[in-house]
Amino acid sequence: MPAARFLVIWETPRDPEAFDRHYRTIHIPLSHKLPGLRRYTISRNASPVRGELPYLVGELEWDDMASLRAAFASPEGRATAADVTELSANAAVRSLIYEVAESTDLELPADATAAADR
Repeated sequence: MPAARFLVIWETPRDPEAFDRHYRTIHIPLSHKLPGLRRYTISRNASPVRGELPYLVGELEWDDMASLRAAFASPEGRATAADVTELSANAAVRSLIYEVAESTDLELPADATAAADR
């Protein structure tokens, strides 16, 4: 079963100092209580390749999508989501969830496979 990730992209806050303080002292500790959380990483020393550089990117990982969904349905998940609402008053945020697949595990469409064989 593929791992599942939750990606959170924060834009530059109106008050970066207040955002950073809240994120470090409140949001991260809340997030670490999410049931089944395997890993939580945040961006450091990012450089844009295309487009604008976000202020902060957080990536959280669970064993599978069912575990991720259960975590956010829990009291800890609801508390974490409520805190995102509070943080978003200072900084715009985008997020998405997805399953992780190795590129070597992906099947190509039949016409792409034929073209690759040429």
